Amino acid sequence: MAQLDGLSKFGIVALVVLAIWLVKFLFDVIYTYALGPAVNKVDFKSKGKWALVTGCTDGIGKQYARQLAARGCDIVLVSRSMDKLRATAEEIEKEFKVSTKIIQADFCEGEEIYATIAKEITDLEIGTLVNNVGISYSYPEYFLDVPDWEKVMSNLIKANVASVTRMTGLALPGMVKRGKGVIINIGSASSIIPSPLLTVYAASKAYVDKFTEGLDMEYRKKGIICQCVMPGFVCTTMSGIRRSTFFAPTAEAFVKSAISLVGTVSRTTGYLPHAIFTNTISFIYDVSGSFGVWLVTRSMENTRNRSLKKRGKLDA
Repeated sequence: MAQLDGLSKFGIVALVVLAIWLVKFLFDVIYTYALGPAVNKVDFKSKGKWALVTGCTDGIGKQYARQLAARGCDIVLVSRSMDKLRATAEEIEKEFKVSTKIIQADFCEGEEIYATIAKEITDLEIGTLVNNVGISYSYPEYFLDVPDWEKVMSNLIKANVASVTRMTGLALPGMVKRGKGVIINIGSASSIIPSPLLTVYAASKAYVDKFTEGLDMEYRKKGIICQCVMPGFVCTTMSGIRRSTFFAPTAEAFVKSAISLVGTVSRTTGYLPHAIFTNTISFIYDVSGSFGVWLVTRSMENTRNRSLKKRGKLDA
């Protein structure tokens, strides 16, 4: 009987803890995605005349450029392809009636690109910086088996780590001088969940996460808003996903959600279904690490095998 009473008390405590967790979770969701954006809405144009976006001619980067233009910012477009830069600039100017400036730069090249960019933006009031440029593996692969290994590893570090550091170094001094500004760094959900077969990509995005956290601690008191956005799957050229779903939205839908969270949260997946996905994976991993790793590894290996079959490098 005493044992039953003990179990009954344990059950009550467990239910109370679960209820508290659910209330907190629901409050966090309501505040993050509804109350916060309404109360903390950021006037990007007031932070500075120009918004600079790297990797801006496709996908998430292009949508940040468009949605910042829709908010009245003039846009500095920095990317590799001159043809795409010109097309994107023309599209934005025509649709949003703002000014644009294009800067051709390949972030997989050397240090010289930053001198060029610095010269081009010297006289511009950069109020918002979106560090979006980045590269990933062409398909999930084991660390030692990544094709063209040395080049890929070098490019991952240059595009994903060096770029966010150096571009922030170029834009931040002006923001600090004016006492206002916004820095949005695009990370990846792969940095916060188990990510076998994407090891270096996930690690490079973990740098973006930690870098943004430190910036926020150092410069929040100086009027700078810093945010790390860690998306899951988005329907873009990089992801290879062609049809949008609940968990893999279009870039437009994703950025519409993520940009509304600036000023409310400094670290976010940017999109509620992505938060549900990452929390679920993290919960499984916390409950059973070995099962969580097996589950993710199996999924990544299946993706790897499908890709290799398409390339004719794996027997059917």
